[in-house]
Amino acid sequence: MEETAALWGAISTAYRWIHSAARILDNEAEESSTKVRQRYQGLLGAVQRWSARAGDLEPGVQHFLKVTRSYWSGLFHCYTIAGLPRTNNDLEHVFGTHRYHERRTTGRKTGSPAMVIRGSARVVAAIATQLRAFSAADLAVANISEWMSLRQELDKRRHSRVLQRRFRREPEVYLARLEELLSS
Repeated sequence: MEETAALWGAISTAYRWIHSAARILDNEAEESSTKVRQRYQGLLGAVQRWSARAGDLEPGVQHFLKVTRSYWSGLFHCYTIAGLPRTNNDLEHVFGTHRYHERRTTGRKTGSPAMVIRGSARVVAAIATQLRAFSAADLAVANISEWMSLRQELDKRRHSRVLQRRFRREPEVYLARLEELLSS
């Protein structure tokens, strides 16, 4: 204990800063995004000003400040948008749940190739149905033009996958058809 006593002051200081940052971002008082941002910015200013007090841990504190700056633009969206997961772990849980159910229903060990083609529609639908139940009346008010444009986009993706499969199965035939198209 006596040999490491000099290190405890720096560890205690850095721990208090990190613990304060976690408390601010946890936002138990459910303050507005602006208030959380101001409080966090104040803490980071103090950490920057007093980072020398971290002793040997100062490079770690500087790294923490650098990483926080790099994430700054997207750090406070979760306080503005209700229901937005606060961490990547929460967001990964949402997608992981979808992946689990898809694998369970299809019996596949890997992701479905259809996810590449229809993923933009399937994932949104799966996540939306976790939030609330939809009735036929909800589906009837769909915007037909948006639905048609989504269908066209999905058909384009499907067509490109079909062409890739044709190339993999018979590359010579596929290339000959391309040459035919170019020459005509």
